Amino acid sequence: MENESTRQLKVAREIQKDMAEIIRSKGMAAFSGAMVSVSGVKVSPDLSVAKIYVSVFPSEKAQTVMQTISENTRAFRGELGGRVGKQLRIVPEIVFYLDSSLDYVEHIEELLKK
Repeated sequence: MENESTRQLKVAREIQKDMAEIIRSKGMAAFSGAMVSVSGVKVSPDLSVAKIYVSVFPSEKAQTVMQTISENTRAFRGELGGRVGKQLRIVPEIVFYLDSSLDYVEHIEELLKK
């Protein structure tokens, strides 16, 4: 597998920071009272697509939160464009994914307690 370029990593870091601020600014009420955090971002080599991974706590609300996020993807991209527009020629298409690694960690902890 090819390594990500320095540019890809820089862009991904910037998008992660900005997207985290955008989501935080909406407040927990916008996400049915769930805490939503951006756990990672991967950017395509041509910088045209950003995969944004989000964690949702409590995880029972993940489906509802992901539905809300997918319905508002265009608005999120618009806000992101306002923030990164000066650094990037094109604002990447954004695709949100649920990061379930927190659930995995919880599951392992439960198994270890047994």
